[in-house]
Amino acid sequence: MKKLNLTNTVLLLIVAFFILSCNSNTNKNRKKYIESKTSVKYAKGFDIQDFDTIIKLTINKPYQGANSQHEYILVRNRFDTPTLKVTKNIIQIPVKKVIATSTTHIPMIEALEEENSLIGFPNTNYISSKKTRKLIDKGVIQEIGMDANLNTEIVIDLNPDLIIGFSVNGTNKSLETLKRGGISIIYNGAWLEETPLGRAEWLKFFGVLYDKKEMADSIFNEIEKNYLEIKSIASKKDQKPTILSGAMFKDVWNIPAGDSFMAHFFKDANTNYLWKDTKGTGSLQLNFENILDTGQQADLWIGPGSFTTKEDLFNSNPHYANFKAFKSGNIYTFSKKKGATGGIVYYELGALRPDLILKDIIKISYPDLLKNEPFSFFDTVK
Repeated sequence: MKKLNLTNTVLLLIVAFFILSCNSNTNKNRKKYIESKTSVKYAKGFDIQDFDTIIKLTINKPYQGANSQHEYILVRNRFDTPTLKVTKNIIQIPVKKVIATSTTHIPMIEALEEENSLIGFPNTNYISSKKTRKLIDKGVIQEIGMDANLNTEIVIDLNPDLIIGFSVNGTNKSLETLKRGGISIIYNGAWLEETPLGRAEWLKFFGVLYDKKEMADSIFNEIEKNYLEIKSIASKKDQKPTILSGAMFKDVWNIPAGDSFMAHFFKDANTNYLWKDTKGTGSLQLNFENILDTGQQADLWIGPGSFTTKEDLFNSNPHYANFKAFKSGNIYTFSKKKGATGGIVYYELGALRPDLILKDIIKISYPDLLKNEPFSFFDTVK
């Protein structure tokens, strides 16, 4: 009888040790999960938490007016998911067949050498990249309709692993239909970022989807380094040129607000943007008289809408000739440089390469700096 009790006691001790060990491991894993830190430095719109077997990708602001975050669990092995008690928004990585919906996605995918994963895109004529255009011409990348009205039948036939969506307000009916049909969709909100480096950092978003996190980090770190070095070069200048931007559309002059993406470029180029003290992260809609009163004597006019010649500007509105920058010929546009089918390169590559945009603005603002550097996006309006 004593022998049986001893045996039971030993068994109970073994079971207790096993339970304590499991709880200890669970607590360790849970602690590690909680304490994992983000690798995102500038961007506000997304977050990455990398754990042992999974990556948690959070889109903080998928589109304007979004009132909740979108969370995704990226797994390399499907067997990892049961322990997470997650039943939705699970994405197998690396993704192999992708549909992108914004031209800004293209350079980031190409930077990671994953352009061959692209199988569909809306409005393919907007794509300027020669590398990706070759794939379009070969029929590797299919035309899938218009942004707000995708051809869902073609998309379903393509059977993508993932659609990287773009939406202004989250009401893209085509994407919602495809999502209900079981196709994974992630909204990319890079365009809502308020800083140039914040937009470029969305490269890391693509990095985790392709399971190339280290590669994405390395490329971004180089862009960041270039940007900060160029910014430092201009910071030594004391005499700052005054800057006018934007142009009339119908009866309204659209001009970057003081906290906008473009205003950050003017600030980092060490210029005096005349609307730098205004509030807002988008555009201001002002009347012509307001712009004339403040900006008539501006030294430089950078980004006059879609205009590429002074003649077009004058024909659109003869009053443009009243501006000092018009008279002196100091007007610069990014709308001249286009791809083979008419897409504007700036709108495609600019989000990934803010260092090149800043370099251009500094070259325009301080002609004695960066003399041997060619323009990447901007050109003179003649």
